[in-house]
Amino acid sequence: MNTKWFIISGAVLGIVAALLVYAGNPGNMGVCAACFLRDTTGALGFHKAAVVQYIRPEIIGLVLGGFIASVFWTKEFAPKSNSSAFSSLFLGMFAMIGTLVFLGCPWRAFLRLGGGDMTAIAGVLGLGAGVFIGTIFKKRGYAVSESVSVSKMAGALPIIFSVVLLLALVFGLKLGENGPIFSSLKGPGSQHAAIILSLLGGALIGIVMHKSKFCSVGAFARAFRGDFSMFMGVVSVVVFAGVVNLALGQFKLGFEGQPIAHNDFVWNFLGMVLAGLCFSLSEGCPGKHLVQIGTGNLGSVIFVIGMMAGGAIAHNFLLASSAAGITAYAPWAVGFGFLVAFYIGISNLKKA
Repeated sequence: MNTKWFIISGAVLGIVAALLVYAGNPGNMGVCAACFLRDTTGALGFHKAAVVQYIRPEIIGLVLGGFIASVFWTKEFAPKSNSSAFSSLFLGMFAMIGTLVFLGCPWRAFLRLGGGDMTAIAGVLGLGAGVFIGTIFKKRGYAVSESVSVSKMAGALPIIFSVVLLLALVFGLKLGENGPIFSSLKGPGSQHAAIILSLLGGALIGIVMHKSKFCSVGAFARAFRGDFSMFMGVVSVVVFAGVVNLALGQFKLGFEGQPIAHNDFVWNFLGMVLAGLCFSLSEGCPGKHLVQIGTGNLGSVIFVIGMMAGGAIAHNFLLASSAAGITAYAPWAVGFGFLVAFYIGISNLKKA
């Protein structure tokens, strides 16, 4: 894939995300795979943090966009699974904990920079460091199990579930008093663009991301090998988000008072080192996994379920950061996450 499509994908992500912030999404959070999975997890009642509960249509849009592109454009819809589900579950879980210590997935890290948020620098550096550690494991022989084909009916199940989830949001499904579906009345979960705008924005991003095969983890991994073609997509996200944010009056340069962010350099860095390592060992960032779900990748489904479990754990056990900084328990969770990630990495080293 040539550099052009990576730049196009980054531009679409940067522009759509900035426009969704203008339309109502939280600041510098037009599209954040981790945060939006966490919000959706809360909407389903798996955590009780009332300020971050809302089914995010962008997540559904990414899945449907991957499905649409793989069926009607690239003709690559090919349902598959692998035997590394248990590892994928825990990698997703601790990837989410790492991102919630930092407060954002790789996409949001780039979008924060595009909004002038300099506190994101530590997170981007941490992401790169985590991916670098992952590349060392791969050079030593780390490999996940080979994928096996499954039926198209099985591959379609996650897409069907996504549509059901969308209908639950649209029609305000209530199965009992006060929920589910839960929806925040204040805080980030209450800040959202119109459903149709969010859905279409996510679908457009999903379509171009599938076409280009852009991945934040892949961008860093390739750069470490001297190939900066995919990294141009990262640059494109920051530049186009910055231009649109400036045009809309949403750009605020500095380290202080940034929306839904804290300025603890060390834990911004370490949280994303953990996340980057988990993403690398799972072969993709959360945005890529969501798009791959739409192409029938059931391994990505398990990883995303792991992230949702991590979101619930992070809020139920007070691990997620806030604008005030990290919690007292976050360092212990990050440290344990490194132990788990290294265990998975070492246990999957293949002998030559």
